Amino acid sequence: MSKDTTVQMTPEEKLKLITRNLQEVLGGEELKKLLSERDISLYWGTAPTGKPHIAYFLAMTKIADFLQAGCHVKVLIADIHAFLDNLKSPIELVKLRAQYYEQIVKCMLKSIGVPLEKLEFVIGSSYELTPEFTMDNYKLASCVTEHDAKKAGAEVVKQSDSPPLSGLLYPGMQALDEHYLGVDAQFGGVDQRKIFTFAEKYLPILGYKKRIHMMNPMVPGLQGAK
Repeated sequence: MSKDTTVQMTPEEKLKLITRNLQEVLGGEELKKLLSERDISLYWGTAPTGKPHIAYFLAMTKIADFLQAGCHVKVLIADIHAFLDNLKSPIELVKLRAQYYEQIVKCMLKSIGVPLEKLEFVIGSSYELTPEFTMDNYKLASCVTEHDAKKAGAEVVKQSDSPPLSGLLYPGMQALDEHYLGVDAQFGGVDQRKIFTFAEKYLPILGYKKRIHMMNPMVPGLQGAK
């Protein structure tokens, strides 16, 4: 993954590397267009809700592909999202878990030979608590329907018989992350698809551009579920 190798790659070669082994890409034509002009930026987010597991390596190997293709990759440690997801992470533990996740992700990437100097780590609360983000969150809340917010988070946010309001805020904040991180694309598992299409619908309403979305297949569990 040397710098010289990246420079010598054609846009077509970069596209092939970026999209290999992905299950789906939303915005493929925009991806081709951007790669014909410049390298792209993207982010992958993880909420520190529990212990990282072996399936994280699927995302790590894809991040390695992105870096080799010349992408600027940001890893978002989504601490506020972890708290919003039905109290999976009590607020008192979120800060420590965020630090733990950053170290674990770095160790996983190092173990497969990914140079960390090509990555940027961002803690969600570093910008999600700013007045600008908060105001945009209110603007989004004024135009998003309860149905769309609930549907968007169905595969990602913990479901219960009497869910808290926080779960409805989760998809909108993830959509806003794309704008505030200043990226061209978001990468995640195919379980994120409903949040991705939610972002494509609602970001333009706020005057922000629609991003590209790239999805990995899910790793099945021992009982067949994700």
